[in-house]
Amino acid sequence: VEQLTGRELSVLRLLPSALAPREIAKELYLSPNTIKTHTRSLYRKLGVNSRHEAVEAARRVNLL
Repeated sequence: VEQLTGRELSVLRLLPSALAPREIAKELYLSPNTIKTHTRSLYRKLGVNSRHEAVEAARRVNLL
């Protein structure tokens, strides 16, 4: 897995929750577009296409 940035890790930690992207943005004091950018980057780095797959892949490599 490619190295994740600190912000990407912050977003990743909130993906298993029931929070919507807009709520994640509020939680991290970021814009919804920034969350979308970080999420796309996470998916690319983890080689996945969905939030559920990202959570599973992160658990497999002990990021969560």
